[in-house]
Amino acid sequence: MNVLPLIALVLGSLAVAWVCRRREVAPTLVLVVVGIAVSFIPGVPDFRIEPEVVLLLVLTPLLYSAALDSSYLGFRANIRAIGLLAVGLVVFTTAAVGLVAWWLVPGLPLPAALVLGAVVAPPDAVAAVAVGRRLGLPRRVMTILAGESLVNDATALTLFRVAVAAAAGAGVSLMSGVGMFLLAGVGGAAIGLGVGWVVHRVRVRLADPPIESALGLAVPFAVYIIAEEAHTSGLLAVVATGLYLGHKAPETGYATRLQDEAVWRASDTVLESVVFALIGLQLTSVVRELSGGSGYGAAGPLLLVGLALTAVAVLARVAWVYPATYLPRLVSKKLRRRDPLPNWRTPAVISWAGMRGVVSLAAAFAITPGVPYREALIFLAFVVTVATLMLHGMTLPWVIRRLGVRGEESAADALAEAQAQHEAGRAAVARLDELGQDPGVAQRTVDKLRYMAQMRTNSSWERLGRSAEEAGESPAAAHRRLRREMVAAEREVFIQHRDEGRIDDEVLRRVLRELDLEEAMLSRDD
Repeated sequence: MNVLPLIALVLGSLAVAWVCRRREVAPTLVLVVVGIAVSFIPGVPDFRIEPEVVLLLVLTPLLYSAALDSSYLGFRANIRAIGLLAVGLVVFTTAAVGLVAWWLVPGLPLPAALVLGAVVAPPDAVAAVAVGRRLGLPRRVMTILAGESLVNDATALTLFRVAVAAAAGAGVSLMSGVGMFLLAGVGGAAIGLGVGWVVHRVRVRLADPPIESALGLAVPFAVYIIAEEAHTSGLLAVVATGLYLGHKAPETGYATRLQDEAVWRASDTVLESVVFALIGLQLTSVVRELSGGSGYGAAGPLLLVGLALTAVAVLARVAWVYPATYLPRLVSKKLRRRDPLPNWRTPAVISWAGMRGVVSLAAAFAITPGVPYREALIFLAFVVTVATLMLHGMTLPWVIRRLGVRGEESAADALAEAQAQHEAGRAAVARLDELGQDPGVAQRTVDKLRYMAQMRTNSSWERLGRSAEEAGESPAAAHRRLRREMVAAEREVFIQHRDEGRIDDEVLRRVLRELDLEEAMLSRDD
């Protein structure tokens, strides 16, 4: 097996992502463009997307990591909005795109057209969430977009399976299709929560951070396979497990949490970079397959159809988001009192965050050969995916800035943190006073710890005041800056001693870990 192309793909994708991050440019769009350009270079191997590999080894860990990082409470508080997008909008887009494709492509059977609709229905909110986080979208908008991306893939792939069965002549009825949909959704969520409950109780009893983190790495793949073997939604099971374990993470040890965060951040960076590069690299193989197959024809005539379907997918999202936002509130006075009508700008941003991603291409390549016009469906899915990435990727930041949709949570967050830190500091000092009664504890140690607790409390309150430019450097900020310089000086001495053979590497690693943890804590507020 020649692994050099794979290594080149990973390293090249990371290099492009690094340049984009340095230039403060969204890497997703650039990676797609670079992938398209590279696909035309003679001698570049065919990086064909294998659906099973993408779903298990790429999408599963990405969804699991996103779920770990999501708020279970925020997800539950916004379940209505998330459900309307992740389920209702996916069904609506499937029907809209499918009907238009059936009308535009002569001879295309309706079940096959609905297969295409299901393929391009789920937006990939990875890029949208990254843009929104960078531009400071309101937390609720971010929660809704992230929640949609966690669930809509499972919805679309379930619809895809039903549509493929119908297109292949399996005789699927409407009721059986609804039954498959419910089984996949409810069964997947139940399996995911059950596995999450078991895994959490195992991890808290292990008290062994490396083993706990290793178990966490295996969890998403295991739960996906278990759910798929039970003929339910593996992706929804992964999301449910991730949400549960993320909510329960504070009950695990600090070392486990630090390791998990580092591991999943690194894996997300690699997978996201490779995924968007792969989308661009598919161009030549998709066109080659279309031209050499028995599909609708050459790529030229289908390109216009693909652009028309892109417009349908974009407009379907707009047409769904606004009624889904306002109609429930207009109908229910209780809901309107609890959750007032939002400004029109907020649903405008949500409706414009509709770029498609690798899930659409993986589903397209998973279309069985028995489905009519398979090659044409794959090409159309590719056009819609790349076109939405280009359209929304280039314009979403402008739309957010132009509409002025920004979060106002920073001040409230700072106040809530300061209040919680004040109570936590009082509890810490009270506990310190209890322990300080021990004759074996030096008063100097107690005084130093009391001072450190006061510094943490003061640091939280200081963030509520004027900015550093207005008020100058606060005492807590000066403490952090000076201590970081001291840590850097200590680190240099230990490294010098290692280089001179005066201490062993094992000693250096132990000391560096302590200094690194302290520096991370000191850098938290910068």
